Amino acid sequence: MHSNNETGKVFLVGAGPGAPDLITVKGVDCIARADVVIYDYLASPALLAHANPDAEMIYVGKKGGDHTLPQDGINALIVEKAKQGNVVARLKGGDPFIFGRGGEEVEVLVAAGIPFEVVPGVTAAIGASAYAGIPLTHRDYTSDVAFVTGHEDPTKAESSVDWKALATGIGTLVFFMGVKNLPTIAANLVANGRSTDTPVAVIRWGTTPKQKTVIGTLGTIVDDTQKAGIKAPAIIIIGGVVNLRKTMQWFENRPLMGRRIVVTRAREQASNLILQLTEYGAECIQCPTIQVVPPPDWAPVDRAIEALNQYDWIVFTSVNGVDYFFRRLFEKGLDVRALGHIKTATIGPATADRLLTCGLKSDIIPESYRAESVVEALAATPVKGSKILMPRAKEARSVLPVELTRMGAIVDEMTAYETRQVENDAEDLIARLAARTIDMVTFTSSSTVKNFHRLLPPDRVNELMEDVTVASIGPITSRTARNLGLAVTIEAELYTVPGLVRAILNSQA
Repeated sequence: MHSNNETGKVFLVGAGPGAPDLITVKGVDCIARADVVIYDYLASPALLAHANPDAEMIYVGKKGGDHTLPQDGINALIVEKAKQGNVVARLKGGDPFIFGRGGEEVEVLVAAGIPFEVVPGVTAAIGASAYAGIPLTHRDYTSDVAFVTGHEDPTKAESSVDWKALATGIGTLVFFMGVKNLPTIAANLVANGRSTDTPVAVIRWGTTPKQKTVIGTLGTIVDDTQKAGIKAPAIIIIGGVVNLRKTMQWFENRPLMGRRIVVTRAREQASNLILQLTEYGAECIQCPTIQVVPPPDWAPVDRAIEALNQYDWIVFTSVNGVDYFFRRLFEKGLDVRALGHIKTATIGPATADRLLTCGLKSDIIPESYRAESVVEALAATPVKGSKILMPRAKEARSVLPVELTRMGAIVDEMTAYETRQVENDAEDLIARLAARTIDMVTFTSSSTVKNFHRLLPPDRVNELMEDVTVASIGPITSRTARNLGLAVTIEAELYTVPGLVRAILNSQA
């Protein structure tokens, strides 16, 4: 969306400390509005999903000593894109004005006469400390806090840090980008009067599932971090408030903390599973193996819609079946009133809930969420001679229409949607598996299993999956996995996403 100004406009957006859900509402809005998004190393890639698909995405990542583009180059790029009339979102980790060089970028914009806004972000000091269970101020410990760079401009003739004032005059110290210089920081504070017994916390990748916290004192923290292998990016917190972590830590206590779990569900349906796993601490890796698409020919569904008055039952076997059937119903100018005389059956509470959002309450929801249970439930209902409509996936199991036909029903099954294999770049997945950096793969349908299996080199499947836990949503999916040589160790008792998450959690107990 181009700016009304001839020279465009720039939004300096604080992306927050790492967790993508900690960005501000305005920050998300700016990303969505932008013609150009210029982002750096510490801005979560998940935030880019908010961008317009047509937006130009430019990575200018900066991490210790490895700059894709130097700061002068970034400044020039921002000005260039704005002068072309673009709305530019400059996405920066943390807060733009807290050691984010946002002030320098604003000065360049002012000099160039380019309109701009600054959108604050949750700085890493606030986010990482909160997620580590360390309040930066506490009435029983300290009423002051200082944010300090741990990586001063190396071209300075002398340090601008007042080590004496920091060592003796400030209760809580927070150093940014200071892991590499931790020995110097600790030595300067001790030399200027801070006790070697002062508690210290070093937090790496704060607010993310990769968060790791090391606790020590000024006298031990250098050795402690080296032994723990802590590297940038990390925040250093120094002061008595660090002791409060003993009782206040919460984020790293979650049962799936640090577990790296692959989600193979279709991207548009994966959010619920990802949200639940992430809430329990998992790092979710999206690898959608299927894509849900409309059928190549709507004619069979259209004929069924035109003849709805002839049907006694309609059976929905999935949320997708509900979505695509009602989408077509609405496109034909009809609504739920056209189904007022028809009884409904659904497989699973999620499908029943989706049907309810369309205005229909399911007459039958079997106790077990599989096709066989629908047959059992309908067996108690006289269906002989009844006409049953079944809009579902192209490659759905045949058990349901076959058994209902045996019971004397007239079954019209038709393709309301298809699942297609997603053309994934499998290199990253294979590299992660080979490096043993994936702990678990989740499967929510037989099609996700089949398409995931196709992504792997046939002669390396056993090797790549050797140490990986396979979690399945139910027995049908498990059977498909085992038939392909995958060992299923977790299977949901309730064949739903919450049931799968519960089974994963139970396996960690």
